[in-house]
Amino acid sequence: MGQKRPGSAPQKARQPPVGSPVDTPAGGWLRSIRFSGFSLVMMVVLVLAVVVLAPSLRTYAEQRQQISRLSASVADQKAEVDQLTSQRERWNDRTYITTQARERLSYVLPGDISFLVINDLPVVAPLEAEAAPVSTIIQSTTIDWLGSLFASTMTAGLAPQAAAPATDGATP
Repeated sequence: MGQKRPGSAPQKARQPPVGSPVDTPAGGWLRSIRFSGFSLVMMVVLVLAVVVLAPSLRTYAEQRQQISRLSASVADQKAEVDQLTSQRERWNDRTYITTQARERLSYVLPGDISFLVINDLPVVAPLEAEAAPVSTIIQSTTIDWLGSLFASTMTAGLAPQAAAPATDGATP
């Protein structure tokens, strides 16, 4: 058992492999990768594919955005065309034209009397200091509205009739 074979080196005690002090599982995995010619060719093909396809993909994305913007623009224009078509149809109606002429241009038909009221007095806004503050308390009225309605109706119904308009002494 303890015999030595001629030409063989003495056996050493097995020692664990010496590693670097910062040996991590990822570092060991990276060192175990072996590059072959096939893997190198595949990496070059992958890089060339990215370089060739990247501008095409960017152009495709830009064109899709442009198509969506143009589609939205077409939809807006169709809505506007529909609105203008509806307005054109209204202007084909004689009644609508008459109404617009009366409102916008103050036209009247023969025999109509037109009153144009011009209020040239300036509108005076109430001052905020003069306005009463808004109350948050709920108020209730103590007026008998039904009785008031009945009294008003009876007063109007029992009032004496107005005298007939007096004439100048001429009888018809």
